[in-house]
Parts: sequence; C-alpha cells; structure tokens
Amino acid sequence: MKKLSLALFALLFAFGLSAQQLDKDAIGEIRNSLKMDAYTKGMQNALSNNDINNLAKNLENINEDDHNFTYWVDVKGITNQQKSGRCWLFTSLNLFRPKAMEVFNLNSFEFSQNYLYFWDLFEKANLYLNNMIETADKPIDDRYVQWYLRSPIDDGGMWSSFANLVDKYGMIPKEAMTETHSSDNTRDMVKFINLKLKEDGIRLREAAANGAKPKELQAKRTEMMKEVYRMLVLNLGVPPTEFTWRYEDKNKTVSDYQTYTPMQFKEQVLGDVQVKDYVMLMNDPTRPFNVHYEIDNYRNVEEGVNWHYVNLANRAIKAMAVESIKNNEAIYASCDVGQQLDRKYGILDVDNFDYESVYGVTFGMNKAERIQTGASGSSHGMALIAVDLDKNGNTTKWQFENSWGTEAGHKGYLTFTDEWFDEFMFRIVIHKKFVTPEVLKIYETEATLLPPWDWMF
Repeated sequence: MKKLSLALFALLFAFGLSAQQLDKDAIGEIRNSLKMDAYTKGMQNALSNNDINNLAKNLENINEDDHNFTYWVDVKGITNQQKSGRCWLFTSLNLFRPKAMEVFNLNSFEFSQNYLYFWDLFEKANLYLNNMIETADKPIDDRYVQWYLRSPIDDGGMWSSFANLVDKYGMIPKEAMTETHSSDNTRDMVKFINLKLKEDGIRLREAAANGAKPKELQAKRTEMMKEVYRMLVLNLGVPPTEFTWRYEDKNKTVSDYQTYTPMQFKEQVLGDVQVKDYVMLMNDPTRPFNVHYEIDNYRNVEEGVNWHYVNLANRAIKAMAVESIKNNEAIYASCDVGQQLDRKYGILDVDNFDYESVYGVTFGMNKAERIQTGASGSSHGMALIAVDLDKNGNTTKWQFENSWGTEAGHKGYLTFTDEWFDEFMFRIVIHKKFVTPEVLKIYETEATLLPPWDWMF
C-alpha cells in the first residue's frame, strides 16, 4: 500500500512538472516565432479596421448557389420573431400555416405565437418551482439544484415543448392575441421573472428546511405562480379562454363571426393530425447511432414529455427528409445557423469564409469535436422546405424558411449546401409516416437517459 502511494505521488509530481509557467524565456521564444512580414503586417492593419467576415469572404463563392429546387413545400409568407429566442415556436407553428390556409381558404395566415409563449413561460415557472421543492433536501451546490437555478425560465424550446403546449392549450389565430413589445423584446421580461423565481426557489428551500409539510410547500408554490401570472399578463396580455374571429378568404368573401375555444380552433385546423405523431431525429456523432435518447427533466410542462429523439447518421435523416418535402410537408429543423452564413445572399456553405487564410492557422476539428468542446451546437430552429437533387438523385442543396423577417437572407429564406447539412445540421422533426419502420422501432424502445447539462443541449 505504501509503495502504491509513493508511486501515485511520483506520478502526480511528474504531471505537476509538465505544467509550465510563462516565464521570460518562454515568452521570448513565443514572441520571436512571429515574423512581421508584409502579409502579416497588412492583415494586422486589415483586421484592426474591418469585420473579419469582409476579409474572409471567399470571392469564388459569392452568389455561386442559386435558390431553385427540384422539390419544395408550398409555403407562403415569412414571419418575424423580432428580438426573442422563440424560433422553435415560430417554426413549429409555421409548419401548420398551410393547413390553416387550406381549411379557411386563405391567401395568408399566422398563428398567435404570443399565446403559446405565455403558457410556455407559465408552465416552465411551475416546473421550476416543483423541481425546487423536490430537491429541497439537497445542498444548494448540488448539480441539479444549480441547473434549475441557472435559468428558471427562458425563450428556448424544441418540438416536444410545442407538442406539450398544443395538446394542453390549443392554438389561436394571431388576431386573437397579438404580439406586444415584451413578446418582441423578451430580455427584460425574462430577466425580472427569473429574478423573482430565483428568490421563490430560495424561500421554498428555507421553508422545507424549517419543517414545512408538502401541502404547505405546494400552497406557497401556488401563491408564487399567481405573481408569475401577473407579471406575464402585464407583459404579454391575458390569454383568451375563448375568442371571436372572422376572416376574408381568397374570394374576398368575409366570413361571419365565429366563437372558438383554443382547443376547438386547433381541432378545426389540424383535423386528424396529431402533434405526437411527429418524430425527432438527431445527428450527434459523439455517441452511438440507432439509439433512442431522452434528456432528463428537459421539458416545459410538468405532465408533458421530455425531449427525446433517435440518433442517426445524416444519410438516413436526409432520405426521410426528402420524402417529406416531396409530399409537400415542411419539416422542423434545428442547426448552428451562425456557421459560415452569408447574410447578404442568404447562403450557408462550408466554403463561404476562409478564416484560415486570414489568420494563417488551421481550424481542424470535426463535428464531434466541435460539439464536445462547445464550439458548435444547435442555435436556431427553422422550417426545412426545399431540396435540390442532381441527375442521379443525390441531394445537393436545401432551403430553410426562416423567422427573421423578409429582409434577412434571400427574401427571408436561407439556402444551404449538402456539405453544410453534414457539418452543422443537428436535428429534424418529421411525421412518422415518412420514418422507416426500423427507425420507428428504435423510437418505441426505452430511451437511454442523458443529463440536462449534456454537451449537446
């Protein structure tokens, strides 16, 4: 035992010696390695006075990709999430806009994003308070407690969040609960609700430590939720339990006023379509493919489902996506939109910008390494609506319907290459009728549970 301890000490001592300080000699060696030749001096001047994207833009790639496609979904109109992180909600609702236009014979239509956003924040607050009660016996530096405290509510979400909300609260047209300044600019509202919720979490922990019974803690939670509701109403308005709506159709005929509950409106628009019949497919090369995964406690509604998906190779994901687009059904998709984005032309291409030539260094991580280090991850949700095929049926490029307004990208749309799909697309949500039997079988198996702080999420 003594010999083992000595060996371990020697090993640790050796590792300690390998950690070198930046002493005078080391700094001198590093300083002397930089040769201020004409190119380096010129690039220093350029970077000091310019946006790096202007310098790194690959001239051979400007406007190289067109925006024409072999197959595309019949969509109309671009939405705008403004200064908010509600892309997942806009994208999810946008998938069903064509169906609403068909049902009511409309030229255009938009659901109320504000309505479901209200209930999303409200439900997240409730889930957070429940989590604080359930973990009240754990130390405050417990990893789960710290995870819950980090951000009680936020704008973020995914398809399962949307499904949880729609199944509980229904859907309404935008006119029945319009956007407000706070829904378009969410930062301050979320900041102050989080401030209150963090205080509430501490008070619940204190009450539990002082012997409060579960019934007492739940009564306190209800009072706290009343304050959350008040703050949400002041910022977003009162979500209607029923509303009266009429519209002008394609034939310029104005309908009679009709009264709906949100659930009645949802049922009229969706018909027999069930949001639970959509399947999430992920491409995460850091872990095995053909496995069903679930993210622990990653949901918005207490009784709702967690985020879960089947991890697949991109080849399989693309094949199912093509089938959906061929059948005129848009797809929820999520990607790292900021990577190699040419905003002017609305093109995402791995060769858009040559940063290596600007800096004279290589950036060599693969997709898995970028995920594990936090260098890349899903940052934005959009509707996948088009695909281009070559003469052999191979996919060459795709197109997103974005929610940044018509001035962003190509009239509100973003075209991306097949290579960009491989590197920076992370997940899609697709109706199960386009999913292969093999993948559906995996989806029905018990999921492998991942922690909410997993590097992919």
